[in-house]
Amino acid sequence: MADLTRQTTVDKAKGLTPVIEMDERVASPTDSSSSTHNSKPIKPLQRAKTVHLSADEYFSGPRDVTHHSRWPTIFQLHGSVMPSMILPIFLVGLYSTFFTVIITKQNKKHDWPPVLLGVLGFIVEGRKYWSQMTGLSQNLARIFWINAREREGELGKEDILAKMSAINLICAFSLAVKHRLRFEPYLDYEDLRPYAGHLKTFAKDASEGVDLRPREYSKKKQIGEFLGFSFARSNPRKLIKRTPKPLGNLPLEILAHLQAYLDTIIDNGTLKAPCFQMQAIIALQNFNDILNGTDRILNTPLPAAYRIMITQITWIYIITLPPQLYKALKWFTIPATIIAAYIIIGIAFIGAEIENPFGYDVNDLPLDAFCEQIQDDLALIMSKRKVTKEDLYKQSDNMVLYPVSHAGYDEWVKRDEGDIREALASRPEYNFNRRRKAPVGMVAVDAEKEDV
Repeated sequence: MADLTRQTTVDKAKGLTPVIEMDERVASPTDSSSSTHNSKPIKPLQRAKTVHLSADEYFSGPRDVTHHSRWPTIFQLHGSVMPSMILPIFLVGLYSTFFTVIITKQNKKHDWPPVLLGVLGFIVEGRKYWSQMTGLSQNLARIFWINAREREGELGKEDILAKMSAINLICAFSLAVKHRLRFEPYLDYEDLRPYAGHLKTFAKDASEGVDLRPREYSKKKQIGEFLGFSFARSNPRKLIKRTPKPLGNLPLEILAHLQAYLDTIIDNGTLKAPCFQMQAIIALQNFNDILNGTDRILNTPLPAAYRIMITQITWIYIITLPPQLYKALKWFTIPATIIAAYIIIGIAFIGAEIENPFGYDVNDLPLDAFCEQIQDDLALIMSKRKVTKEDLYKQSDNMVLYPVSHAGYDEWVKRDEGDIREALASRPEYNFNRRRKAPVGMVAVDAEKEDV
């Protein structure tokens, strides 16, 4: 390591500039020898074992957003609407072949003018609502856990358990919204019951005696759903229609219990600050807005007239393609029609699939992953006690003036306020020169050095 370049100083009593020294740990960025980092190369992370999807998982969803595929997008089938397009494309191929053969054998001249038709897409806002839910869950849990104080003795233990129960209800709200958006109106689900099974709700009463185990479907039905046959699809609302008891609105009932807890900690004085009280109330209001917004997306599909018209326009366009293309392409009309049908039918199928983004299709939003993220975040908040000033800044390894100085809090607390402010004043120029990688004028202040 190169010798430290020191700036000589004169005693403050003589009225000259106080000591400013160059710390060897923050020397010029161009001086590679001054770095205190280990010169050994960092060992790369081990490659994770590749996980292959089974055939059933490959065509079911929602898609795992953490999975990385090395296949080019053009060759990927996971999430594609191609399986649903196999039969329509096959029929279009037969139709274009039949048309081309007939016209060729008749040797007649056909000249149909080309017609341009368009298909509109559909945009959803589901992801925005779930992002808001994640942020609100974190904020409300932080208010409950940190800003609501704990009383002494047995009451303090009760306060801790009450906080944990309330934060668990925040997790339960996201799970209840997920099941509601998937037309699963009951309570007795594996992920939801541990969080909200103790509450007295309509969903709990309606769940008694109901078999919620997944049904086994026949191969014909599975193949029909895979190929996109409308008559093979199950009614997603069948659980709601068959219930013998009122189902209520479980997410709304959970919000009512959270409001009751908030009223309790305000009344007993454990949440005193009005600003935190208002933030918690606003968070519950926003949770209610998210519930209504996702319900709006779910229950406001494309109008039937619009969907019927799009389907009719799509097929009219495809049926009229062979007469338009035959004059110029002859036998190439067949592959040209198939390619055009693939594009147009694909757009129509994609629009139908993203109409409801909350289900189990591959391209639907990964609601399970979103809920798990909320659970992990709230568990992280509850894993630590309330941060004290000792945790915040009174630590020997707290480099309060980094990068100007690598000295910790214990060293700087011994210095005069003037030295601290002088070091702060030098930080902008130091950062400017460091980022410009300029070796000249880079002066570091270190509290652990003594004046010369």
